Order: sequence, then C-alpha cells, then structure tokens
Amino acid sequence: MANHKSAIKRIRSNETKRLRNRYQHTTTRNAIRNLHDISVKKDAEKQLTNVISMVDKLAKKNIIHKNKAANIKSKLTKYVSSLK
Repeated sequence: MANHKSAIKRIRSNETKRLRNRYQHTTTRNAIRNLHDISVKKDAEKQLTNVISMVDKLAKKNIIHKNKAANIKSKLTKYVSSLK
C-alpha cells in the first residue's frame, strides 16, 4: 500500500482515469459494431463521421495507438464505400 499522500492520490486518480478510458473505448467499439450492422449507404455515411470522430478522440488521448486508429478508419471507410 502507498505511504505518501501523493501516491494515494495517484492511485485514486489512476482508477478514475482507467474507468473513463474503458467507458470511452467500449462506447466506440459498440459504435463500430453498430456501423457494421447498417446496410443503407446513406445512413452509414452519416454514422461514419461520428465513429471516425470517436476513434480520433481515443487516439488523441492515447487510449489506442494512432496507427490502430488509422487502420480502423481505413477499414470502416472501405466498408461504407462498398455498400450499395
């Protein structure tokens, strides 16, 4: 267990940040899953901008790596463009 006040505070703040990061990550994964369920191109294009924004925010906050974010965005864009 931590002995210093700052270490105790760091444990508390790390737990808060971990939960926030997990929430944002799972929310984004669910949005990606929902985008894959859409079969109408017009609706998918609307949703794509929101999902890309979410992925960019995760990469900006170092929740996911920037290259992983680029791969996700690339695959989603390909998927949406392949719809009819």
